[in-house]
Amino acid sequence: MNTSPSPNTPPPPSPDRSASPNTSPSTSGAERADGPPVRLGALVPLTRPGWAEAGRHLLAGLDLAVREVNDTGGIDGRPLELLVRDTAADPERAAAAVDELAALGVTAVAGEYHSVVARAAAARAAALGVPFLCSSAVLDALTEEPTEWVARLAPAQSHGWRLYADFLLDAGRHRIAVATQPSVYWASGTRVLRDRLAPHGGTVTELDANALTPGALCDALAEHGATALLLLVGHPEPAVPIVKAVRGDRRLADVLIGAPAGQPEFAEWAGALGGDGAGIPFLRYLPERFGPLGERVGQELRERLGEAPSFVAFEGWDTVTVLAAALRSHGTDRASVAASWPHLEVEGTRGPIRFSRAPGIGVRQWTWAPVQVADRDPAEPDRLRVLRTG
Repeated sequence: MNTSPSPNTPPPPSPDRSASPNTSPSTSGAERADGPPVRLGALVPLTRPGWAEAGRHLLAGLDLAVREVNDTGGIDGRPLELLVRDTAADPERAAAAVDELAALGVTAVAGEYHSVVARAAAARAAALGVPFLCSSAVLDALTEEPTEWVARLAPAQSHGWRLYADFLLDAGRHRIAVATQPSVYWASGTRVLRDRLAPHGGTVTELDANALTPGALCDALAEHGATALLLLVGHPEPAVPIVKAVRGDRRLADVLIGAPAGQPEFAEWAGALGGDGAGIPFLRYLPERFGPLGERVGQELRERLGEAPSFVAFEGWDTVTVLAAALRSHGTDRASVAASWPHLEVEGTRGPIRFSRAPGIGVRQWTWAPVQVADRDPAEPDRLRVLRTG
């Protein structure tokens, strides 16, 4: 039987945070911050079927920020300790990780990339009375009911995907096909697109990527006269075979391929598809130009990753920086951290971060992180082009 406190009940006292379980924590800078550690839980997809490359970027940002906090004295002389758990894109595994982290005495939980996984983590965190700052997941309904325990940095799906729909309309693409798989996230995205396109004469046709081979999907695109195909599917399978099939079909030479969920942002995409992966617009959450803070952090992330950091890496850095500000200004009690969301104003890599209540969203939300529609330049696939901002 669940005997956890309700989201509106102050959390119980945390277990002793000086314990040292075998969790490979990150405590760089402990020479300057040597009190008992303040523990943060981190949920990250690091193995398949999770998007491991996105998880690697998210963890790089989280870990870099922890090290910077500790190098500047930690939290009132106490080092931050990052307890990392691999969700592998599994909602049940994420919920169990929240249980484990809560028992280990974390002050807050951070991270996660996959929306459906983040939703499970958010529900469990709220039930246990553990603050959860979601880094990357965009599903509007991150929680079923409003809660003060959860806040989010990434823009809501409805915000970013409306911008993407506007981009399609401006590009003259009105007959849209979506190759999709069963998922709350993909279904929500399809609904956002349809609602935005319909008043302007746009249509959305759904094609079941589980039922259709890439060749059969190409036949369906030709039959429907689609002017754009959006990939609302997993990566690399079946996204990569679908792109190769469409690119190789002369009937579809004028069809725009799009990937609003952001798959082409990552080097793995370019490695798998080469030139075929260019010219595929996607969403990412970066400013058109970075300020000095973003430039500095971006350079350090590049050195750490050995490649250009994605927007997900910046989300990770911003997440820990926001939590550090909450801990320093409001204390390390869980309820105090959750109460801090509406009072924070933090300079992030992508602009000033403040949380508010956005209509239709049950968590404290940064409204909004900058949004871009970008693609890989067909003339130079390693270079990203910004096509639209919002």
